[in-house]
Amino acid sequence: QVQLVESGGGLVQAGESLRLSCAASGSIFSINVMGWYRQAPGKQRELVARILSGGTTDYGDFVKGRFTISRDNAKNTVYLQMNNLAPEDTAVYYCNANIRTRTLPGSSIYWGQGTQVTVSS
Repeated sequence: QVQLVESGGGLVQAGESLRLSCAASGSIFSINVMGWYRQAPGKQRELVARILSGGTTDYGDFVKGRFTISRDNAKNTVYLQMNNLAPEDTAVYYCNANIRTRTLPGSSIYWGQGTQVTVSS
């Protein structure tokens, strides 16, 4: 069994920063891609950022240099540093990982429970 547990969400004012963390635990053999998605009320879930095991990163167009994704492979943890937050960044942020476990063949996508980020103007 694999779990992704996010932390670090909260309420901030526009222009402030937050750092999200997501730790994967369980019977993990390897993790390929780890990423962050977000979903605002009434909108579809969208990619915020993702990072491969080797460090290659990819960001949603709206990030515009404000966010930085990183990971600690030894801790099976992915981080999202969000700077210069704006009200339109308000959403539930979900952690996502492509994980190969020690017990099942192949790899599967796992999701965290989500953490709320609210940015006031």
